[in-house]
Amino acid sequence: MEKLKGFEKKYLRGLAHDRKPLVLIGQKGMTPALIKAIDEALDTHELIKVKFNEFKEKDQKDETSGIIENETGSELVGIIGHIAIFYRQHKDPEKRKISLPKR
Repeated sequence: MEKLKGFEKKYLRGLAHDRKPLVLIGQKGMTPALIKAIDEALDTHELIKVKFNEFKEKDQKDETSGIIENETGSELVGIIGHIAIFYRQHKDPEKRKISLPKR
């Protein structure tokens, strides 16, 4: 999947607005179990929110988001407050729930 363009990210942020965070990152930080949970959530939903309960500094959230992107093959759509939004298109075209707008 190629990098998302600005208008695609804006569209995805709009879709994510009403969704609740599916994964919470707490005291233990990044663990293999957490990566697996995020990976499974992306397989199911394509677009997910991840809430940072313990990490309040922007640098920590950016670093953790980068790790999630690399480990899951997803892309960060945006960080709003203590919530990060990630997107990964489903591999199977028949199971895709989200179709990105064309410009």
